[in-house]
Amino acid sequence: MIPSTLPPPIVIAAPEHRRLSDLAAAAEQAMPDVAEFLIAELDRAAIVAPDALPGDVVRMNAAVTFRDEERGDVRRVTLVYPGQQDLAAGTLSVLTPVGVALLGLSVGQSISWLTRLGRRKRLTVLAVEAAG
Repeated sequence: MIPSTLPPPIVIAAPEHRRLSDLAAAAEQAMPDVAEFLIAELDRAAIVAPDALPGDVVRMNAAVTFRDEERGDVRRVTLVYPGQQDLAAGTLSVLTPVGVALLGLSVGQSISWLTRLGRRKRLTVLAVEAAG
């Protein structure tokens, strides 16, 4: 099966959407590529009330297990805001290309994204654990 070049539908809770929109705007000067990617993802997202967000959707402070489709590696990270990232503790900033790619995806969805070096990668979400 040939993977779709269209990004999968994503969903984001309204309060996170507002906070992430502000974050993307603030990051435009320092990190234009990542900020542009985040803005594009926020623009195409379905925005819902927090209590309407399905439990299998990647949201802020959720633990997500995903597979790198190129290498087959499986990773588990918690998606966090900048300043909270600690790779040794398994947290990943939403202001990274892979962090933006994960945002709003549901279990079973795959997405292609570009690394900071411009290399195309693809990942698939395997599991999501919402923050307690």
